[in-house]
Amino acid sequence: MSNSALVEDFIRQWEAKSIDGILQRMTPDVRYMNVGMSEAVGHDAVREGLAPFLSMSSRIEWTIHHIAETADGVVLTERTDVFEIGDKTISVPVMGVFELKDGLIRGWRDYFDLPGFQAQMA
Repeated sequence: MSNSALVEDFIRQWEAKSIDGILQRMTPDVRYMNVGMSEAVGHDAVREGLAPFLSMSSRIEWTIHHIAETADGVVLTERTDVFEIGDKTISVPVMGVFELKDGLIRGWRDYFDLPGFQAQMA
């Protein structure tokens, strides 16, 4: 399976709101950062950061507009991430970078408009 296909599978875990599925696709020492926010290192820190967000979302849908894989296997995604939280639908344009090792995500950075996200959440 290509690294791009592995990232697409990872995204399906988000849409299923499966924290265990998300973590199973990451190395134990994964480094995850929503740029502009604190970095989470390792499964426990990622779980702590993501689980509350997953549980408050009634629906999650990530649409990939473009996906590319570099010669060394880094996957780049241009996406729109949509979250239904309470009576709000939050839509976030995102550029994601996924570094993989042995079929697992070892580094993940998402670049997005944090103030725009926060305004939608208010």
